[in-house]
Amino acid sequence: MNRITTNINRLTAIAATVLFIAAISACNKDFPSRLKDASGNDTAGISAKARKVLYIIVDGARGKAIKSINPPNIARITKNSIYALDALSDYNKNTLTNAGAWANMITGVGTDKHGVISEDFAGNKLAAYPSVFTRLKQANAKLRTVSIAASGAFNANFSADATVRQNFENNDVSVKNAVKDELMNGDAALVVAQFHSAELAAKASNYETYTPEYANAILQIDNYIGEIMAALSSRKTFSNENWLVVIASNKGGVITPDPASTDLTQYGDQTRNNFVIFYNPRFSTLFIPKPNSDQIPYVGTSVQFNYTVRPTAIVTDVNAYNFGANGNYTIELLIKSKAGSYFYPTFLSKRAASFTGAGWNMFLEGDKWTLNSSVANQAQGGVVSDDKWHKLTAVFDGTNKKVRAYTDGVLNTERDMNTNNMNNTSSFKIGYNPGSESNNANVLVNSLQVYNVALTTQEISNYSCKTIVAPTNPRYGNLIGYWPLNEGAGTTIKDISGKGKDLLMGGSPVWENFSDAGSLLCPEINDSYFRLVPNNVDIPFELYQWLGISIPLAWSLDGKAWNPIYSDIKP
Repeated sequence: MNRITTNINRLTAIAATVLFIAAISACNKDFPSRLKDASGNDTAGISAKARKVLYIIVDGARGKAIKSINPPNIARITKNSIYALDALSDYNKNTLTNAGAWANMITGVGTDKHGVISEDFAGNKLAAYPSVFTRLKQANAKLRTVSIAASGAFNANFSADATVRQNFENNDVSVKNAVKDELMNGDAALVVAQFHSAELAAKASNYETYTPEYANAILQIDNYIGEIMAALSSRKTFSNENWLVVIASNKGGVITPDPASTDLTQYGDQTRNNFVIFYNPRFSTLFIPKPNSDQIPYVGTSVQFNYTVRPTAIVTDVNAYNFGANGNYTIELLIKSKAGSYFYPTFLSKRAASFTGAGWNMFLEGDKWTLNSSVANQAQGGVVSDDKWHKLTAVFDGTNKKVRAYTDGVLNTERDMNTNNMNNTSSFKIGYNPGSESNNANVLVNSLQVYNVALTTQEISNYSCKTIVAPTNPRYGNLIGYWPLNEGAGTTIKDISGKGKDLLMGGSPVWENFSDAGSLLCPEINDSYFRLVPNNVDIPFELYQWLGISIPLAWSLDGKAWNPIYSDIKP
């Protein structure tokens, strides 16, 4: 047999316990103000004080950078705060921009609603999902609101309904001074300050904490925050006021990947890593850590395709999945093979006998896998017999006359395709096939797919860690067979592609449940997993609740409340 040695370097991916939390429920009524109600046992008379919000936005400051640099003023503030340093700008997969990140934290809804994706705000839906300034004006026209920004685009798109708007383009010093002046003299219910110098420093260099320009920009903003907090506490009316101070970054930024990291979730995306702080001098410290997103298990069920009992699963229509001559097709599947060295047991085929005649078969060879077909020399894949899950891809590219084998999204071997016709009257089959007589192999197969198109190397790489094919996959419409193998019992493996080509098993197949961590896969995760930490859409929700604004369901906010622990309230 041919053996092509290929080294595969790939980050190991994700895994352990997936935590799910109950979503915040509003039923058929407006959201109650839980923050305001938290003062029910107020022993200091704080609830009677005027509630106000100071909201400081720090563009481009990664949460992990704040943790590493540990700016002194922010560090002091967290002692009386609900805070997270692994918060999320959002948990979508689109490219995150300043504009989109601002929209999340000013409207309280995500990109699917506010529509702000590009820096030019093209196609936005801010009229339907307006900013906090507009919402507050609608709720109480007497509330004075102030927006002081270092980016003209911020005020131009969000602050039209603020009582006061001040622009200081790329000038954080002036923003700081204007905020101090406002706090010393004004009587606003909401003061928003947007700082941009950390983002500018990162764009000129990078978002790494070892870069002096970036680190120093964050430390300088921290100095500004110290001055602003001093001005706040120096207000003549401060003793009669109850301030919530929110300090948050709009987004993070790209850094050099950590080769030791196995986090392929949004928690590992440094562009989405930010920090969120909710401060009040009466709050006790409440640090909110992220879940262990390095260890997300791949959980499911499959049939034991072993080569002692030799179970098989076949499509009874023998003409199905004939690839003809120079056809364009792709086969993709997940496989877990017990650690060892095996000699030629076939695990997937469309051929009367392995290694001969029209058709093809995929088999184990040593600790690797190989594709044998009647249209090309053997194409060997990578290592799979290591008791871990791997994604295998076989591409028949008739247009370019090539046959390719991939393992975990990496191209291993490419062969020239001849003009032979692969059509035959044998069943498409998982498991044992005559001609491969090994009896010690044992494999699990999941998420078997057949496409009527030759997927490109980029397409294969883009979805290499996915455990399912979602309807949003651009090639979903090209599926001509898709068997998740998630039945867990019985002798029928359903084809969910809509083509009706179920796989049928004889006898009494043995189904095996599995929960495997440390694989090269990124299993699908419920959205609630990313709500275990503050998201930027939570900030407007928290702001409204602090100010006692009833939140109508019609606003369709995506945020949730983070309830503080008060240090001076008896339980």
